[in-house]
Amino acid sequence: MSNTVAELDMQPVSRNALSAGLSGMEKAQKIKLGLGAFGLLVIAIALFFMGQQPDWKVLYANLNDKDGGAIIAQLTTMNVPYKYTEGGGAIMVPSDKVHDTRLRLASQGLPKGSVNGFELMEANRFGMTQFQERLTFQRGLEGELTRSIQSLSSVQAARIHLALPNQNGFFREQQKPSASVLLTLHPGRTLDKAQVAGIVHLVASSVPEMNPKAVSIVDDAGNLLSATPEGQAQGADTQKLQYVQQMEQLYTRRILDMIEPLVGVGNVKAQVSADVDFSLVESTSEQHKPNQGAEPGTVRSQQLIEDGSPAVAQPAGVPGATTNQPPATGTAPINGAAAPLGVAGNGDKSGTTRKESVINYEIDKTVKVVREASGTVRRLTAAVVVNHRSITDKTGKAITSAIPPEQLEQMTALVRETIGFNKERGDSVNVVNAVFNIAKPVEEVPQAWWKNPDNMELARSMAWPVGMLGMALLVLMGLVRPGLKMMRAPALPKPESNAKPPQLNAVLNEAPERPGLPMPAENQRLADAKRLALENPMAVANIVKSWVNGEAPA
Repeated sequence: MSNTVAELDMQPVSRNALSAGLSGMEKAQKIKLGLGAFGLLVIAIALFFMGQQPDWKVLYANLNDKDGGAIIAQLTTMNVPYKYTEGGGAIMVPSDKVHDTRLRLASQGLPKGSVNGFELMEANRFGMTQFQERLTFQRGLEGELTRSIQSLSSVQAARIHLALPNQNGFFREQQKPSASVLLTLHPGRTLDKAQVAGIVHLVASSVPEMNPKAVSIVDDAGNLLSATPEGQAQGADTQKLQYVQQMEQLYTRRILDMIEPLVGVGNVKAQVSADVDFSLVESTSEQHKPNQGAEPGTVRSQQLIEDGSPAVAQPAGVPGATTNQPPATGTAPINGAAAPLGVAGNGDKSGTTRKESVINYEIDKTVKVVREASGTVRRLTAAVVVNHRSITDKTGKAITSAIPPEQLEQMTALVRETIGFNKERGDSVNVVNAVFNIAKPVEEVPQAWWKNPDNMELARSMAWPVGMLGMALLVLMGLVRPGLKMMRAPALPKPESNAKPPQLNAVLNEAPERPGLPMPAENQRLADAKRLALENPMAVANIVKSWVNGEAPA
């Protein structure tokens, strides 16, 4: 069996073959070809501009509606492209125009912001009353405080109300100023006591003669943040609950650190409940004790009163003409002159004398003020569960057994010492040995690749370019390629009398014939055709031409 390959030398296509092919196409085919070329051009332009998309960066974020509208109008005037983030929370511009745009907007006073400070004082006009000036100053002070509080990381927005009484020298008692602050915190943010105290002192220090106790801070949920310790003692708040939880977790961690080395990690569970007293107790006692012993006391005050009258002779005897005074008692001394006649002596020479002494001594006095601290533990309750220990029997099989009571008592003693057990306080510790029912871990089913968020985001980002490429391939294969094939199809050569007949080269690959065997009839015919082609190629060409044209052989 042999294979025959024939090569025909055709004439090259001329330069006007495309134009000739285009002119030979029908009108509908020309329209399809034009639409295909136009579609490819549009897709190429779209891919070009899509590849040239700028890198967007945030220009401003968290703007109010007024400032946002003013900035958008100004960006449109400056022919700066912009877009919004998802949700409209920020305005984005190309990265290479961020700084230039910010400076140009700042030169025009944008963004102005919803809070106005002391710049309100610059708009004072002629003819303003004193009340208007005071009101403008108060608004400016509120705005400055709002800006200061909004600069805190946890505060999203703030609103301040100041109550500034009119100071008048004719009032005996002057009213003190007060302030109220409303805070809007970022989602998931909280303020601790130190931060709240900082805001309170910030507001109180900004207003003259304002007491920090006159500042009230409320969050967006209506919770009073600036409560006094007395007010906090009346009810529970989040910080108290956090304190109790931290205390219970501390005791639980201590128990686990002590028991886990004995029974192994994961074989012990502990829970501690703490009863904490947050009440504030203040007591005052005054004791009076008299002076004890013979020791002199401290004199507080002393008063001495002395009153008396001297002795005076009173008249006595029989009244006479010589004198109204009675004669004195006569004396007759042995030696010496006699006493003269005179007035009688005093009948009663006694006088009156009164003395009064008052001494006040200091009495022992003890004044004692006791203020008990809040957050003291009133009672602790600890519950500990220990898993059965695992041992290996003679056959090598792992089995579980209960912990001996002696070892369980040792664990109980360790737990009591760990938490600071106090029997007088009413503390309770209970250690139980039981078998843990450990559930088998559930095997996680691997997530499908198309459910992965990263892959989904990648698919979304590649959807547009891949779709454009697919559309381009569809247009190319469906409209452009068939038109180009029709344009490049060569025309059949017309027969000419003087034209040189095309050369026919026949290459015959024959299989080697077996020696000694007669030549088959097909091979004989093929050999005759080969010989005829070599001898008369014009006749063979006419025969092939008639076959191609579908004519019957002559």
